[in-house]
Amino acid sequence: MEHLERCAWFLRGTLVRAAVRRYLPWVLAAGMLAGSILKELSPLPESYLSNKRNVLNMYFVKMAWAWTVFLLLPFIALTNYHLTGKTSLVLRRLSTLLVGTAIWYVCTALFSNIEHFTGSCYQSPALEGIREECQSKQQCHREGGFWYGFDISGHSFLLSFCALMIVEEMAVLQEVKMDRSHCLHIATTILVVALGFLTLIWMWMFLCTAIYFHNLTQKVFGTSFGLLGWYGTYKYWYLKSFSPGLPPQTSSLTLKRDTYKK
Repeated sequence: MEHLERCAWFLRGTLVRAAVRRYLPWVLAAGMLAGSILKELSPLPESYLSNKRNVLNMYFVKMAWAWTVFLLLPFIALTNYHLTGKTSLVLRRLSTLLVGTAIWYVCTALFSNIEHFTGSCYQSPALEGIREECQSKQQCHREGGFWYGFDISGHSFLLSFCALMIVEEMAVLQEVKMDRSHCLHIATTILVVALGFLTLIWMWMFLCTAIYFHNLTQKVFGTSFGLLGWYGTYKYWYLKSFSPGLPPQTSSLTLKRDTYKK
């Protein structure tokens, strides 16, 4: 447990900083551009990470949103209840996961439709011999063809959005003061470590996507959707009163309690 606490202390001191929330979007954008330029000008040799069936891609990235919700749900519930003590406020904050799910669903459906309407079925990966009889990607693949359309990078979108969302929610740790005797200490410590490592996985796989997959335009669109999803919620809508709101801060809670007393 001591090693776990040390790891949680390090991740907490690193990811919770305001500078991380401020500069992470720029780091993601720069990483996407740098990786894409490297892919175009000096492609790296094939490796385990360039194989779509690598472990991280198969068991983490393909279920990125499920992993993010699975860990954020108890983390938001525990930390927000510890600070506010109000179930209604906890439920309100948990609705951020519903908003994120809606953004994930709409964007992935949009990307799929764009690829469908801009694509055609070819007989070979060299884009030779259009097969007119295939009108959809699924039908094309069933008949042994290769569908080619404008495939916006879903990985660039989802991994950037998930990483930014986790970092924003972990900001609540600046206010959470929990001694070792507290019943929630162990659970919170485990969740901090898990979310920290999950964020590192998302950022690493985001960079791998930039280096090995898609073209520059597809990754620019994908990353832009991820950044817009984050900015539109945490930097705009969640600042409004009719929203799930931002992670609670002790200073604001104290101010509200003082106002009620008056």
